[in-house]
Amino acid sequence: MSTVASPTKPKAKATRATRTTPATLTLSSKNYSSWSLRGWLMARFAGLAFDEVMVAPDDPDARQEILLLAPSIRVPCLTHAGVKVWDTLAIGEYLAETVPGSGLLPEDRVARAHCRAICGEMHSGFASLRSALPMNLKGDFPGHKVWTRAIADIERITAIWNDCLTTYGGPFLFGERRGMADAMYAPVVTRFRTYHVKLDKASLLYGERIVQMPEMQEWIAAARLEPEEIDELDMDF
Repeated sequence: MSTVASPTKPKAKATRATRTTPATLTLSSKNYSSWSLRGWLMARFAGLAFDEVMVAPDDPDARQEILLLAPSIRVPCLTHAGVKVWDTLAIGEYLAETVPGSGLLPEDRVARAHCRAICGEMHSGFASLRSALPMNLKGDFPGHKVWTRAIADIERITAIWNDCLTTYGGPFLFGERRGMADAMYAPVVTRFRTYHVKLDKASLLYGERIVQMPEMQEWIAAARLEPEEIDELDMDF
């Protein structure tokens, strides 16, 4: 009598092999670069082993990107298994496709489409929020006045969070497991804290949950040790 091999064992081996394939992730400032944080969180959520390559603080291209003056965003950049992929959303899609069981995207087709939609919205939208509340993990600006256009972005973001938390039951945006959407919105959480933005209870609790993740605590600790400062982002508002 023949037996059928378990379908789960090859998948597990593939997962380990993919996750341990040598990889590098190029990053810029941990204090200021929201895109670097997003890519780094996605790689960590996927369980990918990677070495960090930090761009020099005085690199003009990295500085242009942080100050929202560059035409495109090339950091972070993931090099893995002979593939080089930049742009945070592309990195997330690559990891979701390449690393079995990464959990970056929901398994349900409808939820997966919803996740991609709100990740895309974060990727290409909210320009007023980015300009009015630049990421600065070492900063603390309790008296900051938020522009009217940025308030509209804040309201849209908290509406997205509340909708996802209600629809999928939390504690993360698409259920019990943190994924691509949480990585995409994590820098926004830090912005709201830096500038003391008033939020509804559900959004406050979600933000606290994100900040308390071990990965976020590790990133924040490293950001606080960065010696360089960008004067344009450290001014008194």
